[in-house]
Amino acid sequence: MPAPRSAGLIAVAMAVAVLLLPLGVVPAQAQVRVQRAQQGFVERRDPANLTELRKEAEKSAKELEEATKALEKRRAGIASSEKELKSKLTSLQDLERRLAVMRQPVSQMAELLYQQPLMAGGVVPFLSGSADEKTLRALMDVNQMVAVRQQAVEQTSALYKETERLAGEAQELRAGNLLAEAQLAAEVDTLRQRSDKIVKSLTAALVKLGIKIDKVGRGALGCNPLRAATADEYPNGLIPKGMLCPLQQKGFSLRADATIAFVSLNEAYRRRFGKSMCVTDAYRNLAEQQSIYYRRPGFAAVPGRSNHGLGLAVDLCGGVERSGSAEFVWMEKNSKRYGWFHPSWAYSNPFEPWHWEYDPKIDDSLL
Repeated sequence: MPAPRSAGLIAVAMAVAVLLLPLGVVPAQAQVRVQRAQQGFVERRDPANLTELRKEAEKSAKELEEATKALEKRRAGIASSEKELKSKLTSLQDLERRLAVMRQPVSQMAELLYQQPLMAGGVVPFLSGSADEKTLRALMDVNQMVAVRQQAVEQTSALYKETERLAGEAQELRAGNLLAEAQLAAEVDTLRQRSDKIVKSLTAALVKLGIKIDKVGRGALGCNPLRAATADEYPNGLIPKGMLCPLQQKGFSLRADATIAFVSLNEAYRRRFGKSMCVTDAYRNLAEQQSIYYRRPGFAAVPGRSNHGLGLAVDLCGGVERSGSAEFVWMEKNSKRYGWFHPSWAYSNPFEPWHWEYDPKIDDSLL
């Protein structure tokens, strides 16, 4: 498949930068990230399973965040460079005005010598030794005019060199700013496309495995692992439905990363036992938690403190709810491979073999 247009823009920007800019104008780290991002469209293959897809989505999001920060930092640097550029251009204009003023005396001095010769006899009295005081004074005036003219010529030459230096520096600053920003902006665009592509692949894989997403794709937002941490912004039991991702088991949902991990766990369970896991509870809103707390005292957490209210816990049936069963033992041995575990308190206080929780830290250590 041909690389997207933005990848071509990156290559062009890098080539132009190499040809026109001095070494070091564009940060080396940015060039590496651009090259990696560009290669991502050509060389990377879509991960083969949900866990890899989630990891890729999170990795792409991190790269995008780093590139965006680099772009913001570069733009701050550009603002500083623009001030320097403005100062150089102001100095350049001042030098041009000074040059214009200094060009005039050179020609005026020459004209003055012709219009006002040393005396009526020119240089003859001086050569014959009969020069008087007026003649000598006139000669001194001429010497002074010649010295002033020579000084003006030297100053003019120095100003020309300074003008050329300032003009070159101003041009280099402007070119460097424009190309560096274009390069980093293209990198951000490339990484954003990569991130979007991975999330769409992940959503498609979830749908293929039975996750119900409505026709307009509202459920897809809740299944975006990059939005999982956003659920932490809401109080326990008050996470909006749109922030949750449905399970394959109809009527139940969890936080995006927990759902993705649970679907992977469920597929492994189905391959072992020939059936999907049985779920009796998953995310529980505050009202539901209050109801269970009062109906089953000692077997439910205080409302507002349950992991069910965070979308990070499930209650299972189908054999898992019986400690020592084949299903329970299999879960003990395999669940952590997918970020799920049976908490220590659930073995005795109170005894809840059916209760399992998801820990993002365990999942992050996988692969």
